[in-house]
Amino acid sequence: METGNQTRVSYFILQGFSQDSEDQPTLFCLFLSMYLITVLGNLLIILAITSDSHLHTPMYFFLSNLSLADICFTSTTIPKMLVNIQTQSKAITYAGCITQMCFFMVFGVMDTFLLTMMAYDRFVAICHPLHYTLTMNSHLCVLLVLLSWFISVIYSLTQSLLTLRLSFCANWEISHFYCELAQALTLACSDTLINHILLYMVTGLLGIVPFSGILFSYIRIVSSILRIPSADGKYKAFSTCGSHLSTVSLFYGTGLGVYLSSDAPSWRGMIASVMYTVVTPMLNPFIYSLRNRDIKRALRKVLGRMLYIP
Repeated sequence: METGNQTRVSYFILQGFSQDSEDQPTLFCLFLSMYLITVLGNLLIILAITSDSHLHTPMYFFLSNLSLADICFTSTTIPKMLVNIQTQSKAITYAGCITQMCFFMVFGVMDTFLLTMMAYDRFVAICHPLHYTLTMNSHLCVLLVLLSWFISVIYSLTQSLLTLRLSFCANWEISHFYCELAQALTLACSDTLINHILLYMVTGLLGIVPFSGILFSYIRIVSSILRIPSADGKYKAFSTCGSHLSTVSLFYGTGLGVYLSSDAPSWRGMIASVMYTVVTPMLNPFIYSLRNRDIKRALRKVLGRMLYIP
């Protein structure tokens, strides 16, 4: 890329959604309510799991980590957008943009790993129930989560440090409501080949490898369920992984929408990103609580203590 009008950038401009000032209060109320629902819902899931000893199992351990990652994932983008709407400013500092980019990648990658671990947990529970306790022991679960956090942090730090070495042109406008890495790279005047190679390579690996693991697990799960003779037994077996399957479908479906809309008009890309970054984390607590009797019982206990209901 040719170097021209190159200068030291101190801030970026996030174009956001609407340029019409009349739409700003509506957008503020909409995203504030979605953010509060996301944080409250996932926080209640974490409290329910930690407070109920019956939920101290591998599946719910992974679910509590997923809820924590979802809270952090949404918190990297929505609060800054709400501040910008309230102050009628579209600016984000250079340091703030890099920081937002870094944490967004950490928690986005972490979601992918956690969903894969949850699929593996269901695979062992349904296909190898006699070995479940031995295989999914607490040491393995903690090790898998710590390893996932480590890989997520290393990747995001590497990508962020590579971005710090770039020089940016005079155009500092990002056509998004948060600092999205791919769009930020298009504003660079210096060579971004290494950044793009790492971005596409890791995105491909994190998209293909975990999804292949989830797909393999569910192929084996469905095969095992179909061999169960009674309809009631099939229903009970499938009900244990129905919530996770819904979350996986929502996560990868919206993620695919973001990928396919990357070359589409900016408003379509932003709507797809909202589904991926806000709507999916907001719906996860409802998905896991509506049809899960254990979670509903634990939630009633937590809410009862909070509201002093005997």
